[in-house]
Amino acid sequence: MNTKIIETKRLFLRELTISDAENMYLLNLDPEVLQFTGDEPFSDVQGAKTFLEKYDHYSKYGFGRWAVINKENNDFLGWCGLKYSPELDEFDIGFRFFKKHWNKGYATEAAEACLKLGFEKFKMQKILGRAMLKNIGSIKVLEKIGLKYLKPFNFNDEQGVIYQIEKIS
Repeated sequence: MNTKIIETKRLFLRELTISDAENMYLLNLDPEVLQFTGDEPFSDVQGAKTFLEKYDHYSKYGFGRWAVINKENNDFLGWCGLKYSPELDEFDIGFRFFKKHWNKGYATEAAEACLKLGFEKFKMQKILGRAMLKNIGSIKVLEKIGLKYLKPFNFNDEQGVIYQIEKIS
């Protein structure tokens, strides 16, 4: 199912599918992309496919991390979206893009649209963003989309920060 979830000026976001396995594998293969995530790269394309087959956020919650597609040429730029953590009872915004698409405003554009959807369609009251303190690029995106610094946290034995935005009534 390649239904558009959100459309912005330059992008559309859609559900990730198993056809995205190669792109997800390649995205997570870049050590610079993964350096601030705490994630391990997939071992191969099949590993990414297995992850996508098991990804159940859409069916459980109606939202999740979505593929970010350039409307002009249909390129897969990365992913962006919302995640619910039931053990913490909280929603967070996350994004990951191929390095060649960094510093072009795509993360900000996609994340702004995701926040709007979270507040308007999914009636979220508060959305968090987490980043390693060293991840200046992601922190700048969180700040640009309106999140404010909340508190520090331990991010895999690295200094991390939590940002937050609340729905304006």
